[in-house]
Amino acid sequence: MASITSEIASSSSLPKWEYDVFLSFRGEDTRNNFTDHLYAALDQRGIRTFRDDERLERGKSISTELLNAIEKSKFAIIVLSRNYASSSWCLDELVKIVECKEETRLTVLPVFYGVDPSDVRKQTGSFAEAFAKHEEVIKNEEKLQSWRAALSQVANLSGWDARNKQESTIIKEIVGEILGDLNSSYSYVHKDLVGIKSRVEEMEDLCSSMGLNDVRFIGIWGMGGVGKTTLARVLYDKIHSHFDGSSFLANVREKSGNGGLVTLQKQLLSDVLFESNIDFLDAQQGINVIMNRLCCKRVLVILDDVDQLIQLEALVGKRSWFGQGSVIIMTTRDQHLLFTHEVAEEEIYKATLLNDDEALKLFSLKAFKQDYPSKGYELLSQKVIYYAQGLPLALEILGSFLFCRNLDAWESLLGRLRECPESKISNVLQISFDGLRRTEKKIFLDIACFFKGMTKDRVANILRTPHYKPNIDIDVLVEKSLITISDGTLWMHDLLQELGKEIVRCESPDEPGGRSRLWLKEDILHILIDSASLEWLRIIDLSDSRELIMTLDFARVPNLEKLILKGCTKLSKIHASLGDLKHLILLDLNGCTCLKSLPCKINLESLEIFILSSCSKLKKFPEIVGNMSRLLELYLDGTTIEDLPLSMEQLTGLIKLDLTNCKNLSSLPRVIFSFASLNTLTLSGCSKLHKMQENLGNLKGLKELDLSGTSIRDLPLLMEHLSGLIKLDLTNCKNLSSLPRVICNLTSLKTLTLSGCLKLENMPMNLGNLEGLEELDVSGTAIREPPSSIFCLKNLKILSFQGCNGLSSKSWSWKKPLNFLLMTKTPDLMGLVLPSVSGLSSLTELNIRNCNLQSIPSDIGCLSSLKKLDLSGNNFGFIPESINQLSNLGDFWVENCKSLQLLPELRLMSPFIRVSANGCTSLESLLPFKMKDDSGSTLHLLNCFQFVENLGRCDLFTTMLREYFQELCYRESTKKVRFDVVIPGSEVPNWFRHQSVGASINLEVPSYLFKQFRGIALCAVFGPHRHHPANDLSYDHLYVYFKANGNEFNSSPFVRFTEEFETVESDHRWFMYLLPNYFKLHFGKGLLQIADGFSCQLEIEFRSMGPDFTEIKKCGAHMVYEEEMEDLKQSTGQSECSSSSSSIIPYNEGVDVDHFEEDIKFKRSRDDENGGSGEGSSPHIPHPKTKRVRSSDGE
Repeated sequence: MASITSEIASSSSLPKWEYDVFLSFRGEDTRNNFTDHLYAALDQRGIRTFRDDERLERGKSISTELLNAIEKSKFAIIVLSRNYASSSWCLDELVKIVECKEETRLTVLPVFYGVDPSDVRKQTGSFAEAFAKHEEVIKNEEKLQSWRAALSQVANLSGWDARNKQESTIIKEIVGEILGDLNSSYSYVHKDLVGIKSRVEEMEDLCSSMGLNDVRFIGIWGMGGVGKTTLARVLYDKIHSHFDGSSFLANVREKSGNGGLVTLQKQLLSDVLFESNIDFLDAQQGINVIMNRLCCKRVLVILDDVDQLIQLEALVGKRSWFGQGSVIIMTTRDQHLLFTHEVAEEEIYKATLLNDDEALKLFSLKAFKQDYPSKGYELLSQKVIYYAQGLPLALEILGSFLFCRNLDAWESLLGRLRECPESKISNVLQISFDGLRRTEKKIFLDIACFFKGMTKDRVANILRTPHYKPNIDIDVLVEKSLITISDGTLWMHDLLQELGKEIVRCESPDEPGGRSRLWLKEDILHILIDSASLEWLRIIDLSDSRELIMTLDFARVPNLEKLILKGCTKLSKIHASLGDLKHLILLDLNGCTCLKSLPCKINLESLEIFILSSCSKLKKFPEIVGNMSRLLELYLDGTTIEDLPLSMEQLTGLIKLDLTNCKNLSSLPRVIFSFASLNTLTLSGCSKLHKMQENLGNLKGLKELDLSGTSIRDLPLLMEHLSGLIKLDLTNCKNLSSLPRVICNLTSLKTLTLSGCLKLENMPMNLGNLEGLEELDVSGTAIREPPSSIFCLKNLKILSFQGCNGLSSKSWSWKKPLNFLLMTKTPDLMGLVLPSVSGLSSLTELNIRNCNLQSIPSDIGCLSSLKKLDLSGNNFGFIPESINQLSNLGDFWVENCKSLQLLPELRLMSPFIRVSANGCTSLESLLPFKMKDDSGSTLHLLNCFQFVENLGRCDLFTTMLREYFQELCYRESTKKVRFDVVIPGSEVPNWFRHQSVGASINLEVPSYLFKQFRGIALCAVFGPHRHHPANDLSYDHLYVYFKANGNEFNSSPFVRFTEEFETVESDHRWFMYLLPNYFKLHFGKGLLQIADGFSCQLEIEFRSMGPDFTEIKKCGAHMVYEEEMEDLKQSTGQSECSSSSSSIIPYNEGVDVDHFEEDIKFKRSRDDENGGSGEGSSPHIPHPKTKRVRSSDGE
């Protein structure tokens, strides 16, 4: 098989898309709703999407960037909204899209968002109005006609009509269609990988040969260069979209050293969970996070090129770390390593060499750019591939070497190959190296010894000289298949890297000092001690040399360009000659914790990056002699430096200065204000820093300023001159009592963080001048009445007032919940006062938790973009009705609102809404959820005992179930649905046909019942373990697992509780309803297609993730069939809670079971006769003899 670099060796006709999707939309109509949600969904699934996100009125002509983006996209999604045609820009985009549809095979997908396709096709309605206005201004009839034609053509395409479907459904379908096409495109791209199809099919068979409930560990084993990585990559591209999450970890062997395991763990979690802020300190913590976060996810993970057991133990230690149905694939040269990790012999795929036909085809693709030899070269080609021994890497390199060469060159190459003893692969590769020019050889060896895994730009910068630009030579190495570039990073095959290092060793086999490059620590130390002059030496890397105490004289390495001593924890002295290295570009002393001083003077005129991070005993920075204007980045974080020398004014090119946690820094060194090019200044954690000088305003290029955790009392007035400042972080500046009005002049500011500024009571009244502000966090401040101008910030997306409850800084902690503060009996609490919020049109997150709010703004329903709303820990008694206008709201918290008596109607909210009212002890009732046929909801009511008392015998869950059925037209719906409720209670309601003591229950369901199956209702009673006190209960998640005929589902519903409610005061119940589509999605259609005469053994088990003293005490299950659901849909709709004698009736009165068997029209469960079976069944629980079951919670 070919390597990844030659995937499209002969498919020049296949376009190379820069983007998968181009989004065309009218910003004012859909930017903050549908288009934003669609973009997020595409981005989350790794679909490269171009979105023009300009908010201001654009020019009259479409930009070149947009034209290029359209041409380089595989799909165009056109969101045709009411005002789409009013924008000449949008219409020009549309014309270009239609052109590309014909010329570049662009696939066009229209979405008719709130418009009739007929209006688009005929330009009637709002489209007619738009063209009438255009015709008044534009006299170019040809342009107008092109617009009309484009609209008509697009309107005739198959697309989505948003008037008839939920937005979330349309988005899922769009993403699914694009993913499906991209997966088939991968197959097309990979078709030129010789021999790949049969090998992928063999791997697929191996993956599917085990049970669905297994976690599969699979090894791909073979020699270097045989194509293990290519096979794994192609398989990954083909099947990854079928999993809950996936990750391809490339070059594990290379990346795992020097703390790289933690980086790989974070990448794994980030890939699978679509999260970017996952953080932990060491590999053991990473293991715990992987175990806890992935144990219920069906994932595909590929570890490429593993060579040590510690890598496997840290990344995929046990099968139990991953959800059922997961596939873990490891590529390695070491078969024994797989056995050691308990990969069975039948789980190992041996990567084989190419046969003669495959080898000839691959070689021809490289040598002739076709899949057969050119005339006259047939015999020569056969002779060449004989020496490659079927190894794809060798075939690629030999073919690339011979491309466009004459017959003499071919004969010369064959002569060289005949001289190779035993035709060793290394000798075959050597020939390609010998054919390089001198500068190409130099870069090849540099990459092999030092730069593999570094970015191309970084390597180019290191190797660049006034007379030499390395980029051309790097490109030549790519063309000759000697290196690859992935995401801007240089990579080289292991065999080629070994070849390069062997070439260097052979320069002086017995004496390292005679070699041009050194990469082994022992060799470097040997020559530093014994050699007199080392003018040839360019790079020294002694990272993590724990025994290194002092460096030797650097005068012997006058041309050194890169010195890396990071992690040398015993290094205490550096030779003074370091300061005279004129060619040094990078100096990395990160983590040299015993280093107390540097040379007194330095003149490092070529230095670009200087890292002194965590040199915790370093107190003084050296004097700068001469010109060091090339220095771009200086890291002094974690040192004990007290001041900086004035000679640092030489650093005129400095862009980034990091002084994080410089605890001895009491004032900002004056020299900093001379850094005109500085754009990032970090002073976080400088706890002795009390004042910022006025001349801070001199730093006119500053974009990011981090003063978090300092002791500053105020900000200088002249900071208004920081016109380019984008981010200002003042987190936990506990002495800061006010902000200057001039801060409102920072017109470029996008992020302002003031959380934890305990003494800050007011903000400037004209803060609303910051029109570009997108994030404002004032949580934990003493602010009680924020300026009204804040609530006119149209671009603000995230706003937090958490903990702004009007208390003095001495009497409270902003992170404590309000119920704790109330228990302290603090007098005259005056909470946060909010004005009208209707101006925050772009707001997506609003956090006003623990603010002692007495009321909620009545116009909160105007926040049309809001996705997350946290009102927890406040003292209001009701929530305005307008809240049901928040159509995008997905997360709604009102926890610990002790005065809240009624939850509002939530009928117009987004397709999936999570509501948490835990701890609302005064809650008496709630208005019904009005759920649509593709919706799902969660409702958590932990410790809401008053609410349960008011319910009496009413069954909340069944009331919601009937409300749902009345909305659902199941026969027309193909949507996936689940909703669940958590509420106090200690009994499973009697109408649950199957009940069990403990955490599991088994059902036997005959095949004919599956034809009528419309869902399953579940209930679990959980609470403190009887052997432990209630206040010790602590858990995060509850899960439910399903098995059908022994096969476990690949996804498990779960419920998670927030930290404040890890303690419950008594037993609670978790109710859930799942529709058949849930089972189809996660288990396949086979569950619902049991052959006639057979039955399904359905096993249900509830589990808790947390301490052992969390207990599932009882559980129940009830299968819902079609006619039961129809009965509820056709009922009067009167609330069952209206009287104590009301009935919750999921069965019809008087239906005879025998008659039901004859007609296959059961009104009640067949389980009544079949009963539960196996462990967890409950024959001791009597079933009612009536055909109707009265409502009862059993409490």
